Amino acid sequence: MIERYRATTMSLDYYGDSVANSLGDIAAFLLGYLGATALPVWVSIVGFIVVDGLLVIWIRDSLLLNVLMLLHPIESVKRWQLEHIH
Repeated sequence: MIERYRATTMSLDYYGDSVANSLGDIAAFLLGYLGATALPVWVSIVGFIVVDGLLVIWIRDSLLLNVLMLLHPIESVKRWQLEHIH
């Protein structure tokens, strides 16, 4: 799976998460879960769309772009993402 991820997304140098990264992911998940259970569904949906959109603008990467590139790689999207790195 990691090889497919590296081959189809802009993460050419991805070899797996560090322990610190995994702990940060768990902390972010916990905060997101607690927020989602306390807020109306529409706030969670709007929050996700806003954050994902900002990530696309800021770093040319997001959850939706990663899913798209894993399921159906688009060469022009990959080139666009890599332009940001170089």
